[in-house]
Amino acid sequence: NFEEAFQKALRMVDENVNGFDPNAKKIGFSDKQIAAAIKSTELAVRKLREEYKITPFVKQIDTVAAEWPASTNYLYLTYNGSTHDLEFPGNFVMVLGSGVYRIGSSVEFDWCA
Repeated sequence: NFEEAFQKALRMVDENVNGFDPNAKKIGFSDKQIAAAIKSTELAVRKLREEYKITPFVKQIDTVAAEWPASTNYLYLTYNGSTHDLEFPGNFVMVLGSGVYRIGSSVEFDWCA
């Protein structure tokens, strides 16, 4: 079942895992998936995540492979990070876009719709 598969995947990262693991977000599980695995609710998992101070970080894609300084910001959010790639002068971040990156489409068209 899903719970066993989830726990097995987490134990591959840390064999001592039993129940909620803060690293689950870093390896890509959604709050909903974590909730299903530990027989809880999405809201309860979100509260746990906030309690553990697990928040996403803003990362930047270097679209020119460091050949010269990139003048465009292609940004994404990830839980698998420890710092932001950019500095933010205020306390808020607004990310605008039409959806997630799809395999086979180029980055510049992903956020155009």
